[in-house]
Amino acid sequence: MAGNKPPDLDQIVAMISPLHYRGPDESGVYLDGGVALGQLRLSIIGIDGGTQPIGNENGDLWIVYNGEAFNYLELKDELVAKGHRFSTETDTEVLLHLYEEYGTGCLGRINGQFALAIWDRRKKELFLARDRMGIRPLYYATSASGAFLFASEAKAILAVDATREVDLEALSQVFVFWTTLPGRSLFRGIKELPPGHFMLVGSGSAEPVPYWSIPFHSREESSRLVIDDAVEQLRELLNDAVRLRLRADVPVGAYLSGGLDSSIITTLVARNCRSHLKTFSLGFETSSFDESSPQQEMIRFLETDNRQIQVSNEEIRRLLPETVWHCEKPLLRSSPVPMYMLSGLVRSEGYKVVLSGEGADEILGGYHIFKEAKIRGYWGKEPGSTRRPLLLERLYPYVFRNPSRGRSFLQSFFAVDPQKLQDPFFSHAVRWGSGTKNLGFLSDDCLASLTGYRPVEELAKWLPDGFVDRDLLSKAQVLEMEIFLSNFLLSSQGDRVGMAHSVEMRHPFLDHRVIDFAFRLPAKWKIRGLDEKYLLKRAFMGQIPKSITQRGKQPYRAPIGELFSPEAPADYVDEMLSEERLRDYGYFNPVKMVRLHAKIRNSHPGLASEFENMALIGALTTQILHRQFLATPRVRETNQVRPDRIVYGDTLQVND
Repeated sequence: MAGNKPPDLDQIVAMISPLHYRGPDESGVYLDGGVALGQLRLSIIGIDGGTQPIGNENGDLWIVYNGEAFNYLELKDELVAKGHRFSTETDTEVLLHLYEEYGTGCLGRINGQFALAIWDRRKKELFLARDRMGIRPLYYATSASGAFLFASEAKAILAVDATREVDLEALSQVFVFWTTLPGRSLFRGIKELPPGHFMLVGSGSAEPVPYWSIPFHSREESSRLVIDDAVEQLRELLNDAVRLRLRADVPVGAYLSGGLDSSIITTLVARNCRSHLKTFSLGFETSSFDESSPQQEMIRFLETDNRQIQVSNEEIRRLLPETVWHCEKPLLRSSPVPMYMLSGLVRSEGYKVVLSGEGADEILGGYHIFKEAKIRGYWGKEPGSTRRPLLLERLYPYVFRNPSRGRSFLQSFFAVDPQKLQDPFFSHAVRWGSGTKNLGFLSDDCLASLTGYRPVEELAKWLPDGFVDRDLLSKAQVLEMEIFLSNFLLSSQGDRVGMAHSVEMRHPFLDHRVIDFAFRLPAKWKIRGLDEKYLLKRAFMGQIPKSITQRGKQPYRAPIGELFSPEAPADYVDEMLSEERLRDYGYFNPVKMVRLHAKIRNSHPGLASEFENMALIGALTTQILHRQFLATPRVRETNQVRPDRIVYGDTLQVND
């Protein structure tokens, strides 16, 4: 934090204390006139002597940092050859010297996941940066007193800044896109540094500056590729990405879902791991969500030491508020809750680091929405076809479980107007259209405040150059990565629920070299007919069980409608969705929402639509967030952190 009034120790301690779970091992503070930096450490690399903040040799630069630079050993060798001297074995100090050597250009040399802040005492300038895909979060705001505040989570800013109000535009984005757009948070006045951006905060105005974007390669480049060479290159890149992400001074485990992506990563981890591999998996009470059978097949195949946690609908309902507290956004899915439980299991086993398979679906063509776009694209060219739309039933059997939804429903829901084929958002139009309809559950006052605002128009400014010229699959991939991957999967379902139990997730498929390679591939190698991730399956055919590579895609989902059964005990849900509380908080139309709650509670699971379920849990989690962050005078009470290391300018104080 920085501002006109010098920050003091009490203020910075107030900010880091609510985030104690992100770094329970050590804590440190740097104070220098108008600047204060605070850090909570989860010690993984260079455990001894790595307490932050860390300064360079002459004390001109100081860093606080959350994350990992996986190629730090190679970077350190390069910097030592240039004359830099190191006092720790941490990747943190490597990044500090990398910035000293290359300035903002250092970011392109880092293979990692990070949010960092470096204070330059000579320039009186603060450098903030976030990794390419936004795996690590970074928020900032300007307080009423003019202080610039930044933190890994918004609750740290709310702890010292009294401005608390929901940003209604951001709330509308959540209901349309299932999350906020880049740069937004749920709270008015608090922004998130977008993935692949940095900021320089000094005497002038500070604005995010991009240093990386999702790559684009011409069709001519992909036409020169040979599929056998591509298969070999993909194997080598993924193996090296896993090798780098196994660098740690603590044991490393792996998430094993039973799907293709986690099975490949777990196989590569086992191949590169020196010790017996421990894996972690989820099982569900509701059989349609459970993947225990393929999990057991991979466990037997790799002979891993697996730990599984069984997830009940009752536990999801009970732990939803705690999960929302960590996510700081309304949730239109319940899927973060089991992941919150899974990270708790990991921590209880003494592990701090796990590798997972996130990113493969986005970069290599694994999602149903990609295949849906392909089907609808063909259908739009032959609007009279009756066979092509039937393929959609194979993609979404759970959507058509309601017996009242016959073929006429399918035709009307997914119908394609040939003129819409030129829409740059064609791939996501059905999903976002249904989300837009759910805005009708907002209160009259909220709708009046949102008059004239269209979330899709704001999205347009985040699209990369040449977006409209890309093929249909590439455009769909960019939309999924720019919005859903960074702002939901890697956040609410990733970093937030992992770090809630002090567990770091690492994602080999999101190594920037793998991403760049994937976007050089022709679309037909990603989805062959309707066979998703064709090249990935071919690359690992024979290295994992055939039944795993041939198994149909089962997206990770968790129950929603089942949480609201009539048998559920009276609890916070009934209060939060009561007409009185809905009216008090003012976000939703009380009559419509009470009616929706009653419909879903009294229906057999599957009779309510997917989007109705999402509207209800979105409203519930918005109500929960309001109570947690806005309805009370203070952010939830936490034990105050006592910093282990305090640096005043260049004077060090260590607390015993």
